[in-house]
Amino acid sequence: MAAARPIADTPEAKEVAELIARSRAAQQQIEHYTQEQVDRLIRGMVWAVAQPGVAEEIAQHTVDESQLGNYDGKFLKISRKTRAALMDIIDDKSVGVIEELPERNIVKIAKPVGVIGALSPSTNPEATPVIKAISAVKGRNSIIICPHPRAKITNKIICDKMRDALVKLGAPADLVIPIEVPSVEKTNQVMQQCDRVLATGGGPMVLAAYSSGTPALGVGVGNAVITVDDTADLDDAAEKIRVSKTLDLAASCSSDNSVILFDSVYDQMLEKLQKEGGFIVEGENKQKLQDTIWKDGALNTAIVAQTAGTIAGMAGIDLPEGKTFLIVPESNYGADAPFSGEKLSVTMALYRAKDIDEAIALTNGIQAYQGQGHSCGIYSTNDENILKLAENTKTSRVMVNQPQAPSNSGNLWNGMRQTFSLGCGSWGGNSTNNNITWRDLINETWVSKPLKQTKVIPSDEDLFGKDIIAALA
Repeated sequence: MAAARPIADTPEAKEVAELIARSRAAQQQIEHYTQEQVDRLIRGMVWAVAQPGVAEEIAQHTVDESQLGNYDGKFLKISRKTRAALMDIIDDKSVGVIEELPERNIVKIAKPVGVIGALSPSTNPEATPVIKAISAVKGRNSIIICPHPRAKITNKIICDKMRDALVKLGAPADLVIPIEVPSVEKTNQVMQQCDRVLATGGGPMVLAAYSSGTPALGVGVGNAVITVDDTADLDDAAEKIRVSKTLDLAASCSSDNSVILFDSVYDQMLEKLQKEGGFIVEGENKQKLQDTIWKDGALNTAIVAQTAGTIAGMAGIDLPEGKTFLIVPESNYGADAPFSGEKLSVTMALYRAKDIDEAIALTNGIQAYQGQGHSCGIYSTNDENILKLAENTKTSRVMVNQPQAPSNSGNLWNGMRQTFSLGCGSWGGNSTNNNITWRDLINETWVSKPLKQTKVIPSDEDLFGKDIIAALA
């Protein structure tokens, strides 16, 4: 539990203080739960929202309230992503001794943090509260979830269903508490008064989390860059890029924002992308689209997670039937080339490169503008190219031959941890590179016993080397 800090004398601060007190009382009731008891709770929490019939209702309500994304994407997240996230952690040991290091004679014991303060964005308001809540409870914590105002009712519906499940399983409902009428001040107070902040949302909210005085786990800006080299299966790559670009109408920050094609496959790959539903926007239409996606230098929220037809209509562009995403040929990056940044829409910039070295340079240039540390991807069967991209880009995760948006946060076809909170390391202004899950929401006590054999410092020649000793003589 964090050290007590003075509470501001405002109605919002007092309201949050009451919620924190309720949350802390609930957390203390499960502080000594067994692994079996904890795992039973998180199974019930997911079933309460993901069971047939309920998941459909939540998916539809999310779209109706937020007006972002589409039903199919929301249903996949609430029905499948939550199940996958549960499956990913259910067999983890999170109570008692969770790790042993025999060679160092050390064991690690898990301890709860206390009250987790969590932010839930408008773009993923259906699964984010669930995944964060089960990660918190897996570590025997409680959680208070602060939703984006655009999805506050969705958040309450989901939290209430988890609360009902907890009560039916013999645990306190207040292990999960929603902020029902959100405001910036209430969210700030939750972050200041809780024990650890789990921040997923826009840059200002993540910055507020880091400035709250409470230990915080934040995420960075997404601006995924995908490379297709001359060894890729082009049909497979085109299909997966389309899947990633259009999933939930690009509500995810992991959606392909820029795609780099090797010169040798550029024309062929572009044709395949068009067959998958891509529409090339260039010339006068490019300027129209730019003026629609950005207003006064900022992303126009009206285009976020909307259909290609809606965006094209707003821009005055005639979009042929069957086209589901927009392709904007680009050669520059940075503030003067806004298409190189994150677009949160079914719009992607398209670049060309002569080889992997130029693709790496483009990736680093694009992500130095936005998205450094988050993720990139590559379609390739050349391990040398794959490793070269990974070694020479400032990124926390590289997806190989996988649709970026549903993959880097974990999926059934890879070993990444299931989450919607992607740490971006120091490159993205974060404290971790992790796919954040329950292990980031606990304290660990290290128990150290004497080694069976005491370590001996080697001789100076063995430790430093004769060359170092001679060079510094």
